Order: sequence, then C-alpha cells, then structure tokens
Amino acid sequence: MTEYKQTYDSKRVITDKEGSMRVFNRIVARLTKLGLSLMGSRVLSVQGRKSGEWRSTPVNLLVIDGQRYLVAPRGHTQWVKNLRASGTGRLQLGGKVETFHAEELADADKLPALRLYLKKWAWEVGAFFGGDVTKNSPDEVLRHIAPGVPVFKIS
Repeated sequence: MTEYKQTYDSKRVITDKEGSMRVFNRIVARLTKLGLSLMGSRVLSVQGRKSGEWRSTPVNLLVIDGQRYLVAPRGHTQWVKNLRASGTGRLQLGGKVETFHAEELADADKLPALRLYLKKWAWEVGAFFGGDVTKNSPDEVLRHIAPGVPVFKIS
C-alpha cells in the first residue's frame, strides 16, 4: 500500500506558507487583470458565503474538449467553499469579466481533469502535493487524491 505525505480528504487545505507564493499570486493576478494570461490564468471572484463580499484569487482555467474546469490544487480552500455555497462566480481576464455557473464533479469523474491539470501546471502546483503526485502518477493515485482536490465544471 502506498504511503502519502498528505491526507487527501474533505479537510485538506494547503495555505500560503511561504511569502514567495503570496508574491507570485499577486503578480499573476495583476498581470491577468491587465489582460496578460499566464498559461490560462484568470482572476476568480466568488461572493463570500458569510460576508457576501466578493473575494478574488488567481486560478488556472483548464479546458478539455471545449469544456472548462476549475481545479483547486490547494484543496478545500475558502474560494472552494464559497463557490459551493453560491454556485456562481466571475472570471476576469483584462477588462473582460464573465459570470459562470459551477457544478462540482464527483470524485470518480475527476481523473481526466486532474491528469491534464498536472501535465499543464505541475511546475507551478506540484509543491501542493508534497511529492505524492506527479503528472506521471498512475490512475490509482489520482483516484486516491480526488477527495482532496475539488474540481468544478463551469459554464
């Protein structure tokens, strides 16, 4: 049986432990707001489930066969909880802001999105998986981590 450095369940949350990640996120968000997408980056805004205030964070927009997805490599973060509560959000690239509806995928349906997400952005998000998961991980590993990595289909 494989041993994992992290627990991949509904409580998994990876926070900004390093200041360098916060700086990187601010830079990506600023460039994206200016209209410069870094490999699919967007600024996601979701209304807070308690405060009602809009909260924003940079995300990587994943597209598979024309269908768009948001993957939460840090786990069940605040934006994930807010998106679950509201079911809607906004994506911004430059001056273009679009509203979307979100549907969270069941764990069994996440594998294609997880696989492609890791192939495209492992260089950026690999640190959130503690070395347990790579773009070459077998399907059984992706099935194991699925509960700890929310994926939303957006339209």
